[in-house]
Amino acid sequence: METRKALIVVTNHSDFENPKAEPTGLWLSELVHFYNEFEAANIPMDIVSINGGKIPIDGRSLTNFMLDEATKEHYEDSKFMALLENTKSLSEIDVKDYDIIYFAGGHGAMWDFANNEELNNLTRQMYEDGKVVSAVCHGLAALQNVKLSNGEYLINGKKGTGFPYSDEGLAKVKKFVPYNLQQVLKDRGMKYSKAMIPFRKHTVVDGNLITGQNPNSATKTAKLALEELQKLN
Repeated sequence: METRKALIVVTNHSDFENPKAEPTGLWLSELVHFYNEFEAANIPMDIVSINGGKIPIDGRSLTNFMLDEATKEHYEDSKFMALLENTKSLSEIDVKDYDIIYFAGGHGAMWDFANNEELNNLTRQMYEDGKVVSAVCHGLAALQNVKLSNGEYLINGKKGTGFPYSDEGLAKVKKFVPYNLQQVLKDRGMKYSKAMIPFRKHTVVDGNLITGQNPNSATKTAKLALEELQKLN
């Protein structure tokens, strides 16, 4: 089988645009857990962002309560963290080089992933080419406005998931988020589902679209994405 390659997209956006809110950015474990699975499978990866440059990391993802062993190890690894110091921008990559795109979350993604025409076109092309499109948590913001060549939303009629609006309250940021991501996904026609218990793992596969509900779902999402990747011709 030819060598596969993964494109990982992370947010450049670092705040809730509200002075009362703590800074935000990338939720680090959502990158790390996906990265680990693909590294173990010997799949080359490029980490990029909308504008390129240094990636802001949400400090909440680095607290003792949230920082799992794998993420802590990578956070303390200067070689890995250097990958986030000066990322390439979308305009610097060729979509034809990749077989899967993965959108890591963090609340920052709700801003810069949502209405970027370049990102929407790239995602549409990969999906229509039969390549794997995957996202976790607020990374789903990248899919909300992607339209296929027939004018339909990519997620219309597709089974999927993403960070539930009720959990924004548990995370104490409901009053700061710019919109209700869960409702937007449903409004676009997604057949949305979530775990019965908050913050439990939940991943949904619908053909070459693979989505995870929250940070705890990133590893399973990566494993299922790898399975789908192996099916490509």
